[in-house]
Amino acid sequence: MTSDVKKISTETDEHDVQKGKYMTFKSGNEYFGLRIQYVNEIIQFQTITAIPETEDYIKGLINLRGKVIPVIDVRLRFKQKPFEYNDRTCIIVISVKSTVVGLIVEKIAEVVEIKEENILPPPTIGRGDKAHNKYVYGIGKVGDSVKLLLDPDKLLNDDDMSVIEQVSDINLEEE
Repeated sequence: MTSDVKKISTETDEHDVQKGKYMTFKSGNEYFGLRIQYVNEIIQFQTITAIPETEDYIKGLINLRGKVIPVIDVRLRFKQKPFEYNDRTCIIVISVKSTVVGLIVEKIAEVVEIKEENILPPPTIGRGDKAHNKYVYGIGKVGDSVKLLLDPDKLLNDDDMSVIEQVSDINLEEE
């Protein structure tokens, strides 16, 4: 009986450990955060196979250990100026809407804890050039800085999802 109790409390502890934790990354001049439970892994930038006739921010597909994963460029998704990929560029592999997707980011910042009381709603006063505001569900205060907290479900629209679901069904065999 004690082993069952221990197992349940371990699962709860694991969930509690992730609660309030965010993977932060830089895009343009701003820092964004994703709830850690969405993040599967962070990988080095690698060769991307382009998909013709898709949105410019859908950069293409990568082969991650035999599984084909679509990748999107976060800067282009937010209608920021493109950047040249370098050795700091990496791909955050996330699960969103039961699909695995890679997010190309300039650089990973850190994992931070943001308590619920330090998360403010996004500003309602918006300028037309701030396209990423529709992807932001909150503003997290971390010390003297703020992180724009992303809703991964809104990063991809329904048209993107249909393209991604079609290509996600393909699995490449390991070479």
